[in-house]
Formats: sequence, C-alpha cells, structure tokens
Amino acid sequence: MLNERPLLIRGNREKKICLGVDPLWGRLAMFVTQDIVMNVFFKNRIIIGQENLPLNGAVVLAPTHRSRWDALMLTMAAGRRVSRRDCRFMVTRSEMKGIQGWFLNRLGCFPVDQGRPSLTSLRYAIDLLIDGQQLVVFPEGKINQNSESSRLHQGIVRLAQLAYKKGVAIKVVPVGLAYSEAIPKPFGKGAICFYEPITISKMNKDSAFSFNTQLQKCMHSAEVSALRAVGRKKQILGVKY
Repeated sequence: MLNERPLLIRGNREKKICLGVDPLWGRLAMFVTQDIVMNVFFKNRIIIGQENLPLNGAVVLAPTHRSRWDALMLTMAAGRRVSRRDCRFMVTRSEMKGIQGWFLNRLGCFPVDQGRPSLTSLRYAIDLLIDGQQLVVFPEGKINQNSESSRLHQGIVRLAQLAYKKGVAIKVVPVGLAYSEAIPKPFGKGAICFYEPITISKMNKDSAFSFNTQLQKCMHSAEVSALRAVGRKKQILGVKY
C-alpha cells in the first residue's frame, strides 16, 4: 500500500492536467507526421549530436523555437522511434484550446504558464521525470523567427530545482533548430542539433542565474551548428560565421 499511494497521487494529478499519451492517437500521429508530412515537406532533415541525447533517466530537452515545425523535428530526432519514449511537451495554455488542443491533449502535451508556472504543473512534470520520461520545454516561450537572443523563462530552472529537492538528477539538453529559410518552405532543409547535457546542483539564486546563462549560450551554440548545416549565412547575437 505504501508504494501505491504515490502512484495514485500522480494519477490524480495527471487527470487534472491532461489525458496522457493515447496509444492509438500516438501511433497514428507518428505515422502521419513522420512518414508522410515530414518526408513530403522537407528535402533533407539533418540530425547533429544525437550521441548527446540520453536514452534513459530524467531528461529535459530545451530547444530554440523558430517554427511550428520544431515539435515535429524534435519528435523525429528524439521521439519513440529513437529513444523509445515519447516527447512530453510543456505548452502554453492557448495552444491547448480548440481542435489543436484536443489532439495535443491526447499526445501527452500539458499546459504551463512559463512566466509563472503553477506548482501543480511543475509537480506533474516532476512526476514524469521520476518515471524516467522525457520532457520538452521551450525556454524562450514563443516562436522567434529572427533567431535573435531572447530572455529565457524560469520554468526549466524551477523544474531543475524542484527535482533536485526531490533527489532527482535531471539532464537538461540544449537543442538548436534551424531551417534553410527563416519561414520553412516545401522541399527545404531542416536541422536539429543536440548539445551536451547540463545539470543544476545548487539551490541558490546565483546558481539559477548561472544555469540560465549557460543554457542560453549552449542553445545558441547548438543553433549555430544547425544553421551551418542548412547553409544559412546570417548574423546571430552579433557574431558572423
């Protein structure tokens, strides 16, 4: 009975937030998006640094956000076919509305206010990490097609700190995404780069600031690699390459 109570609490918490991953819709979505849509839309999809993607343990993917295609690129490079676990996306509340929300709710996505994440959302995320699942959190919070530096939200820092308190060591993987055009066009290229995982091991304010600074730099470095892979020659953060 002692082992059943935490599972019951997690189950009750999930019912308040989302429906989890529906086996039927999950398989159907994978087939439609990966085998049809992605194959037709992109001429080439490039994966860099896949050896940096942990295949077990608590993982949080922290990608740049340049297009609505980002989610499909992440699922293609880190989803069930690669890591044998789903990408559990933390999304904004507005994305969980309407028809889109109906589908996302059945594909393991769950809402969070990245500016002020609720404890319920964070605790549910910790539940998933305790179970060894893989979360995806966009630290920039919204799509930024200009590839310009933007302030990262505190969601991942708070998540890492809460996990640390629970004795869960999570690996945060900075991810960079890029496309041959700022707005992806048919028959173009897409690239995703996984950077070496980073962790947070202290609980004070300075360590949180240091973590966010390091995460932002690593995300940028990963994005530079992805941009080079698709042949983009542009200026990012004042650095030309």
